[in-house]
Amino acid sequence: MGNIPGVSLLLLVVSLSIMTGSGVHGGKILVFPVDGSHWVNMNLLIQRLHARGHEVTVVRTATSWYIKEDAPHYSSITVTLPEAISIEEQDFFVTFLVKMLAIQKEGASVIGFMSFYWEMLTALSKIHQQASLLAVEMFENKTLMQSIRDTQFDLALIDPGLPVGVLVAHELKLPTVFNVRWITSAEGHFVVAPSPTSYVPTSGNAASDKMTFGERVKNVFLYVLNTCIDKFIVCPHYDRLVDRYFGPDVNFYHLLQGADIWLMRVDFVFEFPRPTLPNIVYIGGFQCKPSEPLSSELEDFVQSSGEHGVILMSLGTLVKGLPTEITSEIAAAFAQLPQKVIWRHAGERPNNLGNNTLLVKWMPQNDLLGHPKIKAFVAHGGTNGVYESIYHGVPIIGIPLLFDQFENVLRLEARGAAKVVDATKLTHQNFLEVIQEVLHDPSYRNNMKRLSALHRDQPMHPLEKALYWIEFVVRHKGASHLRTESYKMPWYVYHSVDVICVLIAVLLLLTAIVVGSIRFLCVRLCRRRKAKQE
Repeated sequence: MGNIPGVSLLLLVVSLSIMTGSGVHGGKILVFPVDGSHWVNMNLLIQRLHARGHEVTVVRTATSWYIKEDAPHYSSITVTLPEAISIEEQDFFVTFLVKMLAIQKEGASVIGFMSFYWEMLTALSKIHQQASLLAVEMFENKTLMQSIRDTQFDLALIDPGLPVGVLVAHELKLPTVFNVRWITSAEGHFVVAPSPTSYVPTSGNAASDKMTFGERVKNVFLYVLNTCIDKFIVCPHYDRLVDRYFGPDVNFYHLLQGADIWLMRVDFVFEFPRPTLPNIVYIGGFQCKPSEPLSSELEDFVQSSGEHGVILMSLGTLVKGLPTEITSEIAAAFAQLPQKVIWRHAGERPNNLGNNTLLVKWMPQNDLLGHPKIKAFVAHGGTNGVYESIYHGVPIIGIPLLFDQFENVLRLEARGAAKVVDATKLTHQNFLEVIQEVLHDPSYRNNMKRLSALHRDQPMHPLEKALYWIEFVVRHKGASHLRTESYKMPWYVYHSVDVICVLIAVLLLLTAIVVGSIRFLCVRLCRRRKAKQE
């Protein structure tokens, strides 16, 4: 009995070993990011993975704008492509926005709209064609591929917006984790999870989950359209590579759907409820964090607002695509407010700018949103800005410009935390009215504060959740037990069409037997009666 303390110490050591045994030290992670705003999210993950002792290697192109070749928290593999991927050009989306605004404002003819839509699809096809060449350049470089094999990576972390990394991961036989919201031509759920069009708004449809009959008709149409775009515009570029390097037995879409873990940049505080799967992990708002002190110049400006507070405005780099007549209307509305305004503006200086408005090329958006003086946020509805607003409880005046921004601000508007303004119909008067409504109606701030409380009330921070599941895949060399194989089923099996047809056939057969039997009995009965009567 005198040895009990020693036994206790031994048990404690064993317990600690078990508890810490689940950790991962020095995992090797191969990253395939997408340039632009997507890189902001991926870079944050990479920084934290590096801080936890992992060795991270980023595959980039020689023309990458944001993804630098040299960084303290990752090494890089730089691939030179025959031509730059269009979205890596700094003003690609600005040029696209200018064309779209012109069509919307001038009320272009059906032919003009179709011409623009065809141009957009052509650009989409070209982007994926250019991106697919990354796989060609890597596969044809035998020295590079052998070097990557020799490194013995544990995991591929991929942004599947440009899914070329999926092909490389398959060649290297690496388990895959997606850092995802958008994938090929749709929102990620539509590729991997059941998505009933009766209440799940499809990508490109700014509708809530409570749709009228007309909205459901539109939803089905857009779902079919997105499916056709994916099948005939995007996937053919990758299908050709799969046929070339892996043969006819491998299906690109199955590779895409077969990721071990989907780190979905979504939170159901923001997203409408919908079906999901066990290998989808929700990390919406993982980039959010408490605010830090402002610089002395910004702090002095914010404090000078007194009791009225400050309005924050940022449309990202897309503001350069807004014509001066729109930005001047915005400036004129700001000039009539008692609040101070901090406006991140990179384009031509707008007219009608008031003394209460400070133009800046860059601003610490998260730190400002967390400041108690900020009363509202005028934003284009980008995902990062939306989640930072939710995190800090700041209501939004939305001016959506492109892509999912319309859907993002609609989701907040449906929850009473935002008000939307159409950029093509914006005047200083209607913009001023919307600002005053959001500022003076307490429901907007209260609703956003409620969303903030719900978003923060989680067992672990979304970033920690993302890191946990990445390390989980490294520890167990995949997560196939969480992944459904339903995507390999033919459509008629997935929807049980074959079962329904067999059941209908059996039912018809039984009905025919019953009817035939009754007729047979009736005929015999009639014959007997006639025989008796005779």
